[in-house]
Order: sequence, then structure tokens, then C-alpha cells
Amino acid sequence: MASIKKFTIDGLAKGELVDKKSRFIAQIKHVESENEALGFIAAVKKEHAQARHNVYAYIVSGTEDGTNLRIRFTDDGEPSQTAGKPTLETLQHANLENVACVVTRYFGGTLLGTGGLVRAYSGAVKTAIENAKEDGNLVEIIEYDELCETCSYSDFESLKHKISQLSGVILKVEYGSEVIINYKIPKSQV
Repeated sequence: MASIKKFTIDGLAKGELVDKKSRFIAQIKHVESENEALGFIAAVKKEHAQARHNVYAYIVSGTEDGTNLRIRFTDDGEPSQTAGKPTLETLQHANLENVACVVTRYFGGTLLGTGGLVRAYSGAVKTAIENAKEDGNLVEIIEYDELCETCSYSDFESLKHKISQLSGVILKVEYGSEVIINYKIPKSQV
């Protein structure tokens, strides 16, 4: 079974869409924790305090409480399932993780309807993702396995070389009657 590549944003990606004079500004930021995601969301809400809506979604792996994946979204006053969920689904469709996204809406005076809102929110997020790709800020998340090997001193240099060839990183070396190497390598190389 082939593994699915996962991606994140290096820094901050932005995208904008205008529909019937309503302005949708999507900002996607790399985050390492749920607290970092919430801090980013609060900062964007403060920056765009005059906006009608600040819809958000985030996907964070390796959260503080030990769970594998934390996913949250909100419609922030938009009709149910028309803003936060499409934002989240667009992030998921792009296989993004460890990201927080806020889409700010400045209302243009014309109602868009539920279908129009779904298209506008997801369209703004897609634009931000495309901009990240063009700028080289969409990066693959490489998952590692940590391993431990014991070898003789005579085999130590060749094992170090092999780990390096597999894009591995040596974490710790213990010297005793034999050499114990703790290292990590991409799961795809295991």
C-alpha cells in the first residue's frame, strides 16, 4: 500500500477572491501545536476586526495532549456548513497538515447563497495553496522512524555512510564494547 504524501506551508501563504463585491482573504500558516493555531487565528481576527466574518480551520498532528490529529473549524456566523467545513475540506484535499487557515470576509452587500459561499471560501483557500506552490512554500512533510543499531567499531563508518545515503540523521552514538547508534530515517526508506 502506497503512503499518501503530506504537505505543510513554509511560513505564510495568502490568497484572495472577490465575489459580488465580497472580499475573501485566505491566510494559511504552518503551526506545530493547537495553541499556536489558536494564537494565529486570534492575531488574524485582531488584524481584521472590522471584517464581517473570520472563518477558520486547522489540522495539527502530534498535539500536546498526545492525540494523533486535532482538527477544528468554525463558520463564524455564516450559515452552517458553508464556510468552515469547505475551508477544512480544501486543506484536507491538498493533504495539508500542521496548518491553520483563516478566511476573512468583508461583506460586499450581496448575499451569495449557500453554494456561492462554499465556492468563495474554498476558492480563496485554493488560491492561497496555489500561491504557496508557486512561491515554493508548499513543502512535503517527511515522517521518520527512529531506529537503533549495534555494530562493531570496524563496521561503524560504513553504517554511518548507509544512514546518510538513506537521508537519515544520527541522533546519538554510544561507545562501549560495541557501538550503539540511535538514528532516524524517512519511513519511505525503512
